[in-house]
Amino acid sequence: MSTQPKSPTQIVSPPDPGSESSSEHRKNRRRMSTGHGILFFVTAWLIVLMPFLFWWNTWFGRQLSQKQLTEYLRDERHPRHIQHALVQIGERMAKRDQGVTQFYPEVVRLGSYSVEEVRNTDAWVMGQDTSSPEFHTALLKMLSDPSLMVRGNAALSLVRFGDATGRPHIVALLNPAQVTAPESGKVIDAARLGTAVHQGGLIAKLEDGSQTIQVRSPIPGRIRSLSVQIGESVAAGAEVAAVDPAPEQVWEALRALYLVGQPDDVSAVVPYERELPDIPDRVRQQAVLTEKAIHERTKP
Repeated sequence: MSTQPKSPTQIVSPPDPGSESSSEHRKNRRRMSTGHGILFFVTAWLIVLMPFLFWWNTWFGRQLSQKQLTEYLRDERHPRHIQHALVQIGERMAKRDQGVTQFYPEVVRLGSYSVEEVRNTDAWVMGQDTSSPEFHTALLKMLSDPSLMVRGNAALSLVRFGDATGRPHIVALLNPAQVTAPESGKVIDAARLGTAVHQGGLIAKLEDGSQTIQVRSPIPGRIRSLSVQIGESVAAGAEVAAVDPAPEQVWEALRALYLVGQPDDVSAVVPYERELPDIPDRVRQQAVLTEKAIHERTKP
């Protein structure tokens, strides 16, 4: 009698002792991946958000309410808030907005504020309303300011009042600024010739014992010459560098001298009539027009 063949035995894989831990590992990886994704998202968001917040807090174009203007003008801990308020007031003054006249006493007060950048902005703002005798008086006082830029901006604003008292300070805006050492010391670092600097930009560092002294530019512009070398000792008051004024500063000075310039000022105007790489065409054209206006106005 034949025997029925047995069905092939089904082969069953033995249980993997690591299967549970592998499953748990995959779950952990998913959790870790999710955590990394969230961390990456947050980091990317901060990379975008932080510059925005910095821009938002420093951009003077952001409109301020009347209440904010009052608060910002008196924010002694944040001079840039004061500048922001002044810029907003100046723009509204230019539009003949009478709603800002309540802030005029504050604007006058800030003409003697301790921070140079605030005084500089303030001088510009007071030139936006030539009907204010208080502004006129304050600007005349600012012609004695220790800052070259503040004196220059005050003189430019006075021209709007039809007052040429500050003309020498306007001419000074066309000339290279002489940068001197505030204290004696040894030069340990210096910028390069031709470097563009902003107002307050670092020109050189001096060392006097354990003290480091920073030499900064009084104007925005470009380093024209350096009178010191690294390792050299300089005395207090010695010239460190000369800085050519920025085109925008030259442009404003030329426009003012177009109205109030005198023959003695022509020698400061003529250099800007030349074709030089750092002088824009509009500045060169303005220099030509300014010289012509001076000759026309003063000819016998």
